[in-house]
Amino acid sequence: MDPAPLPSAPLTRRQFVQAGALVAAGLAVGPRSAAGAARKRGPNEKLRVGFVGVSGRGGSNLGEFTQFTDVSIHALCDVDSAILGEAAKKFPDAKCYRDFRVMFASEPELEAVVISVPDHNHAVITMAALKRGLGVYCEKPLTHTIHEARAIAAAARETGVATQMGNQGMEFEGNRLINEWISAGAIGRVREVHVWSDRPSTRGKLPVKWPQGTARPTDSHAVPPTLDWDLWLGPAPYRPYHPEWAKFKWRAWWDFGTGGLGDMGVHNLAPVFSALDLTAPTSVHASSTPVFPETCPLASSIHYDFPAHGKRPPVKVHWYDGGILPERPDELEDERTLNPEDGILFVGDGGKLLVEGWGGRSPRLIPEARMRDFRPPARSLPRSVGHHREWVDACKTGSATRSNFDFASNLTESLLLGLICVRLGGGKLRWDRDGMRITNQPAANELLHYPYRPGWSL
Repeated sequence: MDPAPLPSAPLTRRQFVQAGALVAAGLAVGPRSAAGAARKRGPNEKLRVGFVGVSGRGGSNLGEFTQFTDVSIHALCDVDSAILGEAAKKFPDAKCYRDFRVMFASEPELEAVVISVPDHNHAVITMAALKRGLGVYCEKPLTHTIHEARAIAAAARETGVATQMGNQGMEFEGNRLINEWISAGAIGRVREVHVWSDRPSTRGKLPVKWPQGTARPTDSHAVPPTLDWDLWLGPAPYRPYHPEWAKFKWRAWWDFGTGGLGDMGVHNLAPVFSALDLTAPTSVHASSTPVFPETCPLASSIHYDFPAHGKRPPVKVHWYDGGILPERPDELEDERTLNPEDGILFVGDGGKLLVEGWGGRSPRLIPEARMRDFRPPARSLPRSVGHHREWVDACKTGSATRSNFDFASNLTESLLLGLICVRLGGGKLRWDRDGMRITNQPAANELLHYPYRPGWSL
């Protein structure tokens, strides 16, 4: 079946080559004043937003932004023309592109961009947008490497544009309650936190999310006629097309994704980082099921040591995925079980706080008798207007976002350090945040980044 026709004429080969030459020369994505995206706007003036990636999370994000009457879906970009064509039917006034670089070069009126693509392409697209002064909403995790996380955070601070990482749990009421209760001393000083997700294991009646813990397939497949495989690969090392890499399955592979930790750890660890004001750990160690050279293991546990900060004591943070759960707390009633899918357990000097569900949705003191007697403190944090709305407001007025790239880069960096530890077998890694290096295993520093394919750079 032929892909749906696009509302604007597709690029000819000559046009594509010319656009590529502009990109290579640094003209297509060169610096632009951030004033355009940051300037004050009237309440009815529409923010012109482009979307890179329009299926999966991209499709969900498009749906979120269509509810805003002050947002214009200005341009759509996807490396698969069939997917792009389907999105174009819903947004016939939007310009359509296969290559984000061509979109940026061709749309000087663009003011902001939403990036919903596999992890390995986050940084190159985000950096190109930041250099043009565009506000950026990027799906989680923010980047694929620690080097990228640092570079993106620095560029975001320099440009001053509105930024937001797509960890939607930051809008939850429970997320704010966790901050307020811990700040008010509801469980005393927190010294240990356990965080988990069952990803990539089964979730209710759903099948395994993606095939971690496997070897690289050896059979050959033709590239689908609608897919630009070279653009899908972006900066990642070249490999022939295989359906195991594409669609949702890319999350399993070290070259493209970050496994269960990158998928759900961002959501479930965000309330921990926010409530305890965590930045970077001093060390990390891990254990897991067998690690294959190219895929994340089926299950892992990762243990972080965070230093004291201000009045907060040192904190140990433990992550579990693939169906592993922490030790059952004594305070939990006999008939209750830990949520097998997602959760957080804060352990303080004066009690425990259990959060069931992803993203910090439902905090409760345990045992339940203590929750019944608990008098919550007065609200001290502003309530959410919605995760996506928060970023739109920031683009238009310069207001703050709760998951801006400073916060997002710290969280992402810690997650990625844990994955490096897993990848190397789990032995303790000592982290020098200021020097951005692993001090006790120098060879491990090679995993802080990787050489991009020719033609790609930050």
